[in-house]
Amino acid sequence: MTSPIRIGVIGGSGVYDLPGLADVEEVTLLTPFGAPSDSYICGTIEGQRVAFLARHGRGHLINPTSLNSWANIWGFKQLGVEYLISMNACGSLQEVYEPGHIVIPDQLYDRTRMRSTTFFGDPGLVVHASVAEPLCPDLSEILYDAVLATGKTVHKGGDFVIIEGPRFSTKAESRVFRNQGFAIIGMTAIPEAFLAREAEMSYAIIGHVTDYDVWHEEESPVTVEMVIKTLLGNAAAAQAATLNAIRSLDGAPASPYANALKDAIITNRALIPQALKIKYELLIGKYL
Repeated sequence: MTSPIRIGVIGGSGVYDLPGLADVEEVTLLTPFGAPSDSYICGTIEGQRVAFLARHGRGHLINPTSLNSWANIWGFKQLGVEYLISMNACGSLQEVYEPGHIVIPDQLYDRTRMRSTTFFGDPGLVVHASVAEPLCPDLSEILYDAVLATGKTVHKGGDFVIIEGPRFSTKAESRVFRNQGFAIIGMTAIPEAFLAREAEMSYAIIGHVTDYDVWHEEESPVTVEMVIKTLLGNAAAAQAATLNAIRSLDGAPASPYANALKDAIITNRALIPQALKIKYELLIGKYL
């Protein structure tokens, strides 16, 4: 690996590779947070270098709550990624978002309970990243146009509620989320999006709808069989849209969040332990 790879893609359920990559090289990384889900598949698409990671591992080996998102995002940062495209299978909480549709959400709502949402969990270094807009509007716009170009039905905007996995929702939970106005529901975008912000990346989501969760009285409750059936068509569209987005990112400027942590470190620099300065050099070295 001689030069940074500016574009990263993380594939969710049903997306375990990225067709179109040439000059492919598998890169195995270790991070301060352990091993990522799999090797990074690095290659070129129309002259642009891209790094792909199967979020759950090739073969879908890791459940949502057990994902090492810290290692996954850190690894992308090590490779030089500035723009990270996330593909997420999701359930619909509103009639308008039909199975087979794609949603480019603009907000996240955290209903997880078991996950840290930061890299900076060690005493001695406190960082308050701004995530009022957790998903990059610029990259989201690129993804929306990229999906439009595939002919797939796509919705711009929507609140994406993230829950623990691996179980699906109860009907009561699903009804509450629906009544609160959430658009779609999933299990993996948090802490990913927050970690990507701490890594000063532009991060946005292609959410492909597989089911109506369990709230829809005229539809059967979501099952793995149902999800897989819809995934087959959705995954191909998400992959095609991702290739369109990569083309659109040719010559893109630095990530809009390249200095997201500039004013986020609240700890007195002189009091940050040297061991933490070394550990987090990749993320905050330029500010110390």
